[in-house]
Amino acid sequence: MRGSADALVAELRGAVSDERVLSAVRSVPRDAFVPPDLRAEAWDNMPLPIGCGQTISQPLVVARMCELLELRGTERVLDVGTGSGYHAALLSRLAAHVYSIELHAELSERAATCLAAALVTNVTLVVGDGSAGLPEHAPFDAINVAAAAPGAVPGALVAQLAPGGRLVGPVDDGDQRLVLLRRGRDGFERSEHERVRFVPLVSG
Repeated sequence: MRGSADALVAELRGAVSDERVLSAVRSVPRDAFVPPDLRAEAWDNMPLPIGCGQTISQPLVVARMCELLELRGTERVLDVGTGSGYHAALLSRLAAHVYSIELHAELSERAATCLAAALVTNVTLVVGDGSAGLPEHAPFDAINVAAAAPGAVPGALVAQLAPGGRLVGPVDDGDQRLVLLRRGRDGFERSEHERVRFVPLVSG
């Protein structure tokens, strides 16, 4: 399986240059986060169904989102849309602590099992409305949104960014693209990146 992880990293290297992110992809066992009947495909660069109408995202997209956040290992991160827990696991290798929120209790419980199997200990799982974030734990140095917001990133999430903080997530205004917001002293910088396809961000 390690050879398969190496092959995936080699495939991603053309689009992802952050070596810390590539190392995280190599070290996190993606096969632990997919349903048993799909484990033969776990290291393929493709999304896979995980139940509740959700997917484990394509590794390339997950890696690019992690790269755009420019994590250095000291950050507190909010992960919106736990899903399988795979994205949170990668973030856990790149930051100090991750708070991950999921609307579906069933997925959150399954993610807890998967994260434990992957020996991840610095992720706190919460069941709730991801579009509202976790104001009780804010501010966050980085926010990862793994579901498509219609038109714009929810204001509640933007408000929970610390000074200098970064937020990455898909925005759907008829054409889904990754959007990066960076909080500066004089407001927010916004940049658009590659086209993606995510499930909609649903309020609880």
